[in-house]
Amino acid sequence: MRVCSTAAAAGAGDESPDLGPLPVWDLTDLYPSMDAPEVQADLERALADSRAFEAKWKGRLAETLAGDGGAERLAGAVRELEALQDLIGRIVSYAGLQHALDVSDPKRAKFYGDVREKITNASVHLLFFPLELNRLDDGALERAMENPALGHYRPWIEEVRKEKPYQLDDRLEQLFHEKSITGRAAWTRLFDETMASLRFVVDGRELTLEPTLNLLQDSDESKRRKGAEALIATFSRHLPTFALITNTLAKDKEISDRWRGFEDVADSRHLANRVEREVVEALVESVRGAYPRLSHRYYALKARWFGKDRLEFWDRNAPLPRVAQKTYRWEQARQTVMGAYADFSPEMARIAEPFFEKGWIDAPVKPGKSPGAFAHPTVPSAHPYVLLNYMGRPRDVMTLAHELGHGVHQVLAAPQGPLMAPTPLTLAETASVFGEMLTFRRLLSETADPKARKALLAAKAEGMINTVVRQIAFYVFERRIHIARREGELTVEDISTIWREVQAESLGPAIRLGEGYETFWCYVPHFIHSPFYVYAYAFGDCLVNSLYAIYERSAEGFAEKYFDMLRAGGTKHHSELLAPFGLDARDPDFWRMGLGVIERLIDELEAMED
Repeated sequence: MRVCSTAAAAGAGDESPDLGPLPVWDLTDLYPSMDAPEVQADLERALADSRAFEAKWKGRLAETLAGDGGAERLAGAVRELEALQDLIGRIVSYAGLQHALDVSDPKRAKFYGDVREKITNASVHLLFFPLELNRLDDGALERAMENPALGHYRPWIEEVRKEKPYQLDDRLEQLFHEKSITGRAAWTRLFDETMASLRFVVDGRELTLEPTLNLLQDSDESKRRKGAEALIATFSRHLPTFALITNTLAKDKEISDRWRGFEDVADSRHLANRVEREVVEALVESVRGAYPRLSHRYYALKARWFGKDRLEFWDRNAPLPRVAQKTYRWEQARQTVMGAYADFSPEMARIAEPFFEKGWIDAPVKPGKSPGAFAHPTVPSAHPYVLLNYMGRPRDVMTLAHELGHGVHQVLAAPQGPLMAPTPLTLAETASVFGEMLTFRRLLSETADPKARKALLAAKAEGMINTVVRQIAFYVFERRIHIARREGELTVEDISTIWREVQAESLGPAIRLGEGYETFWCYVPHFIHSPFYVYAYAFGDCLVNSLYAIYERSAEGFAEKYFDMLRAGGTKHHSELLAPFGLDARDPDFWRMGLGVIERLIDELEAMED
């Protein structure tokens, strides 16, 4: 495992805490280097094999299925497609991970762009397959799937069939696919590279986005205020660019939705997530109805802790006053998370161990590095990678637990193969949020000091509010933006006004949204990368709250059922996966149970008031 010291990586000066050696990625499991001959060879093979696949199967699926042995022949075609997806996914993953390490590096940016373009050229030869598959006779295909060879792919085939009403003819699908590289993908790349290039001046020092956002969690109020002012100053200068990106991508999505026949602005996301619109609407309405009992009540309580009637927006995530905030060295964070995982299941800790030992985590803050955190599954023939911007705060420990949970999930689902391992977003957050909950409970059990215990409970309540309330508010904001964009282009003021209105509703009267807060919509990457992704966080948090309540009541046999759920990857609908636990996302009580966990945390905090 290669390591990198934090101060050198972050360029943050003498004030950076000593976090110990931090791990960095070893991407050689994918390719030796960006200019390695293996990369070029695989790019050429991807194009050649994709062309050969098209020549072999295009226009022949109906005759392939007909007659004796048709099911086995079609299954063979799907296996060939699966192998191509693994090859293509490996190259794209490597380019994306290299780009994330420094999106401001021209060499990495060119490599990423060139790979994306070449892979688009190759994958266009695969577009025919799902389109032609959906033109097969329903009865003939259903009979063929009774054969085990083709039946193995039933979950994938059934999901492809659900997209049939929204598919265009082959030439239009090809046009949409080829133009994506100069359309959505190009605008997304512009957002990433612009955001990574931004610098925020605090006390004469230039910081990147992640350390500046981190100041909003500092125990020193003046540092929080200065961090917010620096964010506002830089964001304000770039709002026209971010408004142009937002307008363009919203219009691009509207065009695509209109051509495909999606009725609602979020229907394409619901289809991809394999969740019914009414389930999401029930979640959204449940959370919005709970705003007064959750965020409004909590922030009013927090304002009293600070001796104020209202908190400034930069104090929303501030640590509790008069409580020293612990800094976790990397090894402490590792032991905390791995201990929590092992307490739940030694198997869970065993799966997580290679992330630390084999260079699967990149933790330091570095100029140009993609902000935030993520777990990338790459492809089943390889393994996931986790990116962090680790600064030693308790929230960073929870982020490690969160992303490592994703990684464990991705490892468990990998045997399903490239077509069926990917998990719908609504369920993809299950293992990550569950990992957070395990880690939180371990930290709480090890904390005897009443003030420190209160701080932990407050941090968890805030984390859950950020995951549930804030993400649903993000979803409401996105809906309003996309609906308004259908009537014409939105100005910076239009977008900022919608942002302020939605945030005021969700945060409540105890948070003062002062001048400049209206700019904060511009840095949220999910709006750009994955429209309407955000409700998946709230879905996952409520789901995990319900799951954990069941685990606490009866731990016997729970881990086995839990791992079975994760191993399923994308092969089962959420109703099938939740049934063994007695849960049903269509039942309003499901959401009430999850939200009730947050309410009880706030109840406990109110009872601890001095």
